Amino acid sequence: MFSISTLVDVVRIPPSLFGTTLKKAAVNILKEKYESMINADLGYIIMILDAKVDEMGKMIAGDGGTFHRVQFEALTFYPKLQEIVQGEIVDITDFGAFVRIGPTDALLHLSQVMDDYLKSDVKSGMILANQSGRTLKVGSTLRARITAVSLGKAAAMGKIGITCRQPFLGADEWIEEEIKKSSGEAEEAKVEAS
Repeated sequence: MFSISTLVDVVRIPPSLFGTTLKKAAVNILKEKYESMINADLGYIIMILDAKVDEMGKMIAGDGGTFHRVQFEALTFYPKLQEIVQGEIVDITDFGAFVRIGPTDALLHLSQVMDDYLKSDVKSGMILANQSGRTLKVGSTLRARITAVSLGKAAAMGKIGITCRQPFLGADEWIEEEIKKSSGEAEEAKVEAS
């Protein structure tokens, strides 16, 4: 889930940035420190949006920079368990596919694609279903449910697991087929009831 988080920090403005505005200097420092960072509480910090910098800073003996308290807003992405996400397949492997959701990739294991025997063809970038004949390939868009999230310190990039093994999940074409099929069954039930 994307959100805007308000954070507080103290930034050191080095003497080399004294010629720029305080806000611009602080935002540049915050961008270097926080953007593309993964935090266990906030998730993926995508970008710094705005900052309010205390004009009165502090100096420390022997350090030419000034230290200012700053309150800033950051755009974050925190994947929540059971959340439904839309994504695009960016890579096919022997064990499944990597799906781009927001700023990161999630693993869609072969066992979580559908109830069918699947074969992964890495060279052609496809996953093939034996019985249904359905396929997934690099560039396919799909809807999935998040089943596992690990953003702790042990996972430098974070790990996210997703599934498509539920009704109205999977490739966009599959969902359209399910909707047509279920609306067709509803029409048949209305006719039988009359």
